[in-house]
Amino acid sequence: MFILLSILGGFLILTLGAEALVRGASQIALRLGLTPLIIGLTIVAFGTSAPELAVSVKSAIAGNSGIALGNVIGSNIANIGLILGITALIRPIKIESQMVRRDIPIMIAASLLFWSLLLDGGLSFWDGAILSALLVAYLTFSYFTAEKQSDDDVTDTKQNPLLSVLFIVIGISMLVGGGILFVDGAVALAKSFGISEVIIGLTIVAIGTSMPELVTSIVAALKGESDIAIGNVVGSNLFNILGILGVTALIHPIIGGDISTLDWSAMIAFAVILLPFAYTGLRIGRREAGLLVLGYLVYIGYLVAQA
Repeated sequence: MFILLSILGGFLILTLGAEALVRGASQIALRLGLTPLIIGLTIVAFGTSAPELAVSVKSAIAGNSGIALGNVIGSNIANIGLILGITALIRPIKIESQMVRRDIPIMIAASLLFWSLLLDGGLSFWDGAILSALLVAYLTFSYFTAEKQSDDDVTDTKQNPLLSVLFIVIGISMLVGGGILFVDGAVALAKSFGISEVIIGLTIVAIGTSMPELVTSIVAALKGESDIAIGNVVGSNLFNILGILGVTALIHPIIGGDISTLDWSAMIAFAVILLPFAYTGLRIGRREAGLLVLGYLVYIGYLVAQA
């Protein structure tokens, strides 16, 4: 009963937190004159990736590197295959050309870098320093090259800026708390069935820590904020690799674990396939969304069959 309450309670908190975060972030974007895409790639992406950070650091320190790595790899696969797929099935997502020209290719490059750094069996302190430095560089570059909105758009909001910031802080806090609560319940349920650590990380924990991305992207899409929805997914994948694994490795070295070639291949394949999907018509339609979800279900089905 406690496990069930943990899962249901976590999901409810996630939903409310996502609503607060999207509302606050949208208003901040208008106030600062930044496009919703940049806000989605930064503030929203960081907020929805916070549960992954908490789980990965906690797992690495406890010596559960399989969960830490599986969490990030599985979350990146889920973000594109499941989260973006479901969101676009509900409402097709428009894509800005900047996303195709710059941000998705950077996400692919980060995925390949992640794979190459782990070839020696793990992530060291210096690997973490490289990843963290690249995240800072990306955020700095994104801010200074951001397309500004017109003055009319900037002034078109009456919400107190402090209230917008409060919405963001409350939203992120609820996403972290709800995500951890959801994951703890899901992991406890999985362990009761004797599922392995790596499988738990790649599936239960990955999907659980990706719930903020799912709920936030759906809320954003339903509100007509497609830029926040797609920016949230791509930005979260970048944060997962550069920020979460970077910070985790700085705190505690990460051992390679039992991540298979299939898992690496799936993570990179989903990142690569998103580029042509986004390029065609600059939108993710329901056909592409269906293929993403189908691909994710096939991947999860294979993992479960091998467990």
